[in-house]
Amino acid sequence: MTRRLLFLALTLALVTLTVAADARPAPVEVPAGNLSVLALGDSVTSGYHCYCDAFPAMYGDLLAARTGTPVTVHNFGVGGMDSGGLLDELDRSSSPMAQAATDADYVLLTIGANDFAGHEDDVTNGRCTTECVTDEIAGLTQNLHDILERITELDTHRTPDILVTGYWNVFKDGQVARDEYPLPGVDATQALTAAANQVIADAARAAHATYVDLAAPFATAPDVTDLLASDGDHPNATGHTLIADLLLKATPSQPKLTG
Repeated sequence: MTRRLLFLALTLALVTLTVAADARPAPVEVPAGNLSVLALGDSVTSGYHCYCDAFPAMYGDLLAARTGTPVTVHNFGVGGMDSGGLLDELDRSSSPMAQAATDADYVLLTIGANDFAGHEDDVTNGRCTTECVTDEIAGLTQNLHDILERITELDTHRTPDILVTGYWNVFKDGQVARDEYPLPGVDATQALTAAANQVIADAARAAHATYVDLAAPFATAPDVTDLLASDGDHPNATGHTLIADLLLKATPSQPKLTG
């Protein structure tokens, strides 16, 4: 009886190890001759509430048309992702995000809005603007520095062109915001967005990445509502199209090669 139990335990352990090995993410592959685009970020990148191709896929199509070269897009946008979570993923060698970063020609990065989620009520109700998020601003500053450094370290084939977007608003915008937030709250979200965008822009430039402003282009629309999904928090198809166009315009004509 004891030997049988030992045999069963060893068998179970072997099965467990096999399942664990099979559960490891497979390496992310790019077909030979293709340009590789890696999209990292939050629900904006993932295309949440858009019911359309998110901007990374749109950007890939535009880039392919411009270069005449097939483009492979890996979209690792995750709803709710904040800068700390993204950094953790890039620091794990087994992470699909980290693996995809080892062979990317272009990296699209949109991250930071969720860092302020814990103070959403305070800001949108006008009780504070940036004074209640000083820790979050400091954390975002450090995390962006580390994220951009890590992306460059991971890519062993080239120095990728990194395009970092800001936000039109870190919280809701357009008619939804005007309906839900008091006027001081609307003003506070815009002030916080400007502060967050400054942090993102500064980090991008310090890392020799390209900052792509979204606030001004979204603001120049007759009504930003026309660029947003019904939740007022995420871009609709028109908004994603605008983001893809802005990214393409900011993209260098050739990817950077090492050596």
